[in-house]
Amino acid sequence: MTRVLMLGWEFPPHIAGGLGTACAGITRGLAAQGVDVVFVVPRLHGDEDAPNVRLVAADAGVRRRRVVPDAYEAADAYEPRAAKLTGRYGGRMMDEVARYADAVAEIAAEERFDLVHAHDWMTYPAGIAAARESAVPLALHVHSLESDRAGPRANPEIVEIEQRGFDAADVVVCVSRNTADEVARRYRVDASKLRVVHNAVDGGARPARAAVPRRIPEPVVLFLGRVTYQKGPEAFLEAAARVVRHAPDVKFVVAGGGDLWRRIVERAAKLGLARHVHFTGFLRGEDVEKAYAAADVLVMPSVSEPFGIAPLEAAVRDVPVIVSRRSGVVEVMRGALVVDSWDVADLANKILAVVRRPGLRAELVRRGRDDARRLTWEGQGALLRGLYEEMLA
Repeated sequence: MTRVLMLGWEFPPHIAGGLGTACAGITRGLAAQGVDVVFVVPRLHGDEDAPNVRLVAADAGVRRRRVVPDAYEAADAYEPRAAKLTGRYGGRMMDEVARYADAVAEIAAEERFDLVHAHDWMTYPAGIAAARESAVPLALHVHSLESDRAGPRANPEIVEIEQRGFDAADVVVCVSRNTADEVARRYRVDASKLRVVHNAVDGGARPARAAVPRRIPEPVVLFLGRVTYQKGPEAFLEAAARVVRHAPDVKFVVAGGGDLWRRIVERAAKLGLARHVHFTGFLRGEDVEKAYAAADVLVMPSVSEPFGIAPLEAAVRDVPVIVSRRSGVVEVMRGALVVDSWDVADLANKILAVVRRPGLRAELVRRGRDDARRLTWEGQGALLRGLYEEMLA
């Protein structure tokens, strides 16, 4: 049995975005393929949903250094222009990345693994250290690049960490073909290292839509994700302002938090949307299910989205989807309406079409459900197992 040391910065239910959701799905898919995974996070809370994987806290039993608790939550909260990348407890993010790498190297020295698999830049230094310590191959997984998260304000220190990771990796796994193309365009990397393994959704675990009661009679348009530059919340509000001119009964929900949250709330007020937009803050668990149950359509207008799991989560819950053309999920999801992130007029028109035309809505629901059934974590786990076998051959 292949034994993998897997490195990630978060794991459900303690997540800041899609990274932890994807990591949990990947471990389930690999477990179904008979792959033994030891997954290291900076800290455990004790209520992680991990029946198919052995979770290890990097701050447990480490002799040389200790990872600051909740450091992983800082990965999604940094301000790209800030001189310091600080976490909830005030430690520099780069210090936490270095401490995590030290802890993982000790774990690698004490146990046997066939290969190391590290997710996103925060774990790349740890992946390099562990692979060298164990003398095994290294796979790096790109869920998002610094250019995706921060655009023109990309932090050069993070870009350099990404480059060092790609230099050291035996394989670079990308969540979409578009992401693989971006890696090849922006970084010095051997094209033969690049592989594409799309994310997926756990369709078998979806709750019945009727099981979560809907309490809002008006049509509801949902934005579910981080309120950051990358996710395009400003386009969502601009489209909302256009929609309510023609359909003032439509309600909009922004579910998420992030560095643009205050600015987006103020922008909604300036657009006269105070009665039309509800800001929930970050949601998890049952509250996410309630948001999907209330939604007539999910909108993901991302400026840059390497993949985007939310559309598949919506589709498996019979919620139609409108996504940005810059989203990797469009490579595998044929049942979504597609827009350019900057074209708020087209976005508004498509929102109106979905909420006003029951036939279109029903067709999008049917096609989205078919997409979700095709793309499972078990299937993607089989692809990763095949990649591991290739690396170990």
